[in-house]
Amino acid sequence: MDVAFYHLTVTPLEKALPKLVEKIYLNGLRALIVCDSQERLETLNSVLWTFSPTSFIPHGFVGDPLRHPVWLSLSADNINKAEVVIVLNGAMIPDNGFDRCMDMFDGNNPDTVHNARDRYKSYRDRDFKLTYWKQNDKGAWGQG
Repeated sequence: MDVAFYHLTVTPLEKALPKLVEKIYLNGLRALIVCDSQERLETLNSVLWTFSPTSFIPHGFVGDPLRHPVWLSLSADNINKAEVVIVLNGAMIPDNGFDRCMDMFDGNNPDTVHNARDRYKSYRDRDFKLTYWKQNDKGAWGQG
């Protein structure tokens, strides 16, 4: 599994996440978004429906997960057969059949940054292929 860390510094998660999910969906891949709370899950559900008037990302969190290419959950169980897991809760993801893990974290919170560094080291020690992306002052992603 490839693991990519996304260090948010300018754009809030609710603005950055939909664009990444849209790219995943348009590439024909399935995604699992692991949220840190029910409140965040419901907020992101709304955001994914409304973030752009010209975009549509079919997703869900109730019903049959196999009918949804994007599934929001509080668990990392790969119940929608996703190739990509997006981690928003700071958890280490087991290799549950995912091809790629995207670990997004708030770079303005020192504790969150420290925890992300610990996860990075743990994945590195387990020989995962790692990449690191950080927003510049305009919110664009650059590999660091």
